[in-house]
Amino acid sequence: MPLPSLGRLSSRANLKAVASGRHRTIGKTADDELVEDKELTSYLAALAPDSGPESTGTGNRFGDAQVYQLRLNLIASQQLKDLANERDLSPQALAQEWLLERLSWEGQAGSAQYRREAEAHTDEYHFPQGAFDQQVAR
Repeated sequence: MPLPSLGRLSSRANLKAVASGRHRTIGKTADDELVEDKELTSYLAALAPDSGPESTGTGNRFGDAQVYQLRLNLIASQQLKDLANERDLSPQALAQEWLLERLSWEGQAGSAQYRREAEAHTDEYHFPQGAFDQQVAR
């Protein structure tokens, strides 16, 4: 008499060994039906987010932060990984640090340029030197 295969299981909830494929049963018996655990279902529902499965959620997990995807070519990606490894950082942390530094720099450069333009616009007019040196003939 052949022994049943103990490696294959019929389901996660029913841990009985599955009989070999030669003698299959045609119908399900009442013992094979799974009973829903309402307590577990309500617990899992309480843990699940309120949004749909295709939603990324509200984004409030990290305050008002927003997530951006960044695609790099293979060479740039490897350079980022190597530099991050040298600095004992993750590539994401290094890219975020660089981005925040650049935004700060752009903000400072933009405000300095605005100040220069604001100072350049005055009501004064400067005539070229020597424009009125010639005598007018009478």
